[in-house]
Amino acid sequence: MDRRTGPQTSPRSLRSRTGVVAVMLLAGVLFATTARLGDGGSIRDESADVSSVLRERTQTIERLSADNAAKREQIEELTGQAAGQSLASRTEEVARTVGLSEVTGPGLQITLTDAPSGSLGTIPGARPDDLVVHQQDLEAYINALWAGGAEAMMLQDQRVIAGSAFRCAGNTLLLEGRVYSPPFTITVIGPTEQMLQALEVAPGVAVYREWVEHVSLGEQIEILPETTLPAYSGSLTLTAAVAG
Repeated sequence: MDRRTGPQTSPRSLRSRTGVVAVMLLAGVLFATTARLGDGGSIRDESADVSSVLRERTQTIERLSADNAAKREQIEELTGQAAGQSLASRTEEVARTVGLSEVTGPGLQITLTDAPSGSLGTIPGARPDDLVVHQQDLEAYINALWAGGAEAMMLQDQRVIAGSAFRCAGNTLLLEGRVYSPPFTITVIGPTEQMLQALEVAPGVAVYREWVEHVSLGEQIEILPETTLPAYSGSLTLTAAVAG
């Protein structure tokens, strides 16, 4: 085709133009029919309904958001209260375990005493050292009681804890800077039957009881239906011995 002479009209292009005109006429008829059936208000009514629905949903979302925020505040408040109660209960439990609080319950009272001084001349081979309660004797009873489930313990008039240290010098007891003379009394709270059984099987207690029979060392055990032990009042600071 020569571009200087212009395009030639073909039967295909005529058919195309005829089709376009027909489509335009059909679209016009459809638009007119829609307008007539809807009386010119259908599209505006649908738009109004959509706007109304959006407004209602927006209001609903705002109301639910406000309710959610209020519920969240309540949950946070209750969570804080629960955390405070949990912390308080844990603190109380730790204090009771460590010995920082007063304890009441059933238990035992064990009293150990030196043998009568007159036993020295009547028992062959007995020495003065055999007639007194030693540190290892007290340790044997105390360790057996802890093993038997003791919950709280007092030696003489002082509450003792797992880390408490005492020392015997001769027939005197040194505890928390104070000096005690016999008899030595251990008061303990816990399951009485289990603690009594623990004493029965403790090797150190068995040795002491042999000397009870041999030189008349004293052992008295009293079951307490209920007793109260004071809170531990000593220092919780750990100290280390340094060799000089």
